[in-house]
Amino acid sequence: MEPWIIILGICGIYLLITLVMGIVPGLKVTDSTAGYVAGDRAMNVLVLYFVLGASIFSSFAFLGGPGWAYSRGAAALYIIAYGAIGMVPFYFFGPKARKLGNKYGFVTQAELLQDRFNSKFLSVLLAILTVVVLIPYLTLQMKGAGLVLNTISEGAIPEWLGAGIAYIVVLIYVFFSGVMGVGWTNTFQGIFMLVIAWFLGIYLPNEMYGGIGLMFTELINSGFKLALTAPGLDASGQPWDWWGFSSAVLVSAMGFSMWPHFFMKAFAANSDRTIKLTVVLYPTFQIFLIPILLIGFSAVLAFPGVTPADSILPHVLINMDLPVVLIGLVCAGTLAASMSSGDAIVHAAASVGVRDGLSKIPVIQSWIDKAVSNERKLIRIAVILISLVAYYYAVFSSTDIVSLLLGAYGGIAQMFPLVFAMFYWPRATGKGALAGLIGGIITTLIFLNMPELKPLPMHEGIYGLIVNVTLLVSVSLKTKPESVERIKRYTEF
Repeated sequence: MEPWIIILGICGIYLLITLVMGIVPGLKVTDSTAGYVAGDRAMNVLVLYFVLGASIFSSFAFLGGPGWAYSRGAAALYIIAYGAIGMVPFYFFGPKARKLGNKYGFVTQAELLQDRFNSKFLSVLLAILTVVVLIPYLTLQMKGAGLVLNTISEGAIPEWLGAGIAYIVVLIYVFFSGVMGVGWTNTFQGIFMLVIAWFLGIYLPNEMYGGIGLMFTELINSGFKLALTAPGLDASGQPWDWWGFSSAVLVSAMGFSMWPHFFMKAFAANSDRTIKLTVVLYPTFQIFLIPILLIGFSAVLAFPGVTPADSILPHVLINMDLPVVLIGLVCAGTLAASMSSGDAIVHAAASVGVRDGLSKIPVIQSWIDKAVSNERKLIRIAVILISLVAYYYAVFSSTDIVSLLLGAYGGIAQMFPLVFAMFYWPRATGKGALAGLIGGIITTLIFLNMPELKPLPMHEGIYGLIVNVTLLVSVSLKTKPESVERIKRYTEF
């Protein structure tokens, strides 16, 4: 029997276990929108930690992280830099959001912002933004799953089929179980990934060089020395400037807790203490990114010229003399990285798209009002449609995995000024919030598509934030304040 068949068999067993673990928790929540979207607000520290942690240990980490270390050297450290501080805002925003969700029935980020700024149009705009930025994020996960199964099968399974196999499993348990299916599968997948990551990160440098220190000594003595000099290399292989590195860290840190599939977990937590303890513990996940980067560094001299760089992990596995069962477990761990983010993303995109976008259309709102179950039906339909759109881009897009995510961060970071103003600036108005968000998004898109216009080589999201904050403040000060009663809900706890 061909080794790749055994490897695929192990991955198949993993997919089956994940499917069962994803469906069973959904049987225990109430048959309501709050149950499907917020898990009856019952997540404990263990589940919340792994839901949020496994979301960063995605295809971006298991494939993109080693890919950047392999091709761009020290530039990959930006991942650890922003991950260590990105959840800090959630320590302050999360408990406030949870209290308001409990009191007023909110289950999405956009519902909070709509209520605070008294604007249905803002709700629809946020729904559109959420779906638009989460689709590339979901595409990233699908590309990762397809790449892994294609590489380990030695091309027998094309990438389009590999992505389809993994995400049919995700689609089934998200469709039936909602957020609790996401929560418990992420806990299983997170533990599995951490074990695999540390094993590989230590094993590969020892096997190839005799140790991690010896590996870096050889890299320094080779032509890779320039890449190891901070801040590493850019996408063209030239030294990356500090403007680009620092702005990438800043945008990513500001956008980190703004991702709807992150922020919405505040509504699922069972207490304020759960949220705060999770945030305090969360930086420990960055420790587990270290072996991920070591995997990429270990392959630089042993396997030069591998393209795309994102495929370096599966490439190393199939070209080293490793036990077939071990390769199968590692590949299953890589699939876990992809799926543990993809399930949370598609669930959040569908929930926000329906509750904050489609439900604002009078005809659809009337249909939802006729039966409580109609909204859940629509969210489940949206889960399918969004998955299909992301799958289309996963099959036909050629953008590398980390760049795809980094580009999406510029858009999602534009929510940060609005969320901050919602809780900490009573004078902020709905018109100011709209002006800031629209101006920030337009500015980000302009510089994303025409980078030659940038006065400084910073991430386009920084320019968007500058325009965003300027418009938010100036327009708010020139427009009528929101009602005192409305503002008190968000500033007095």
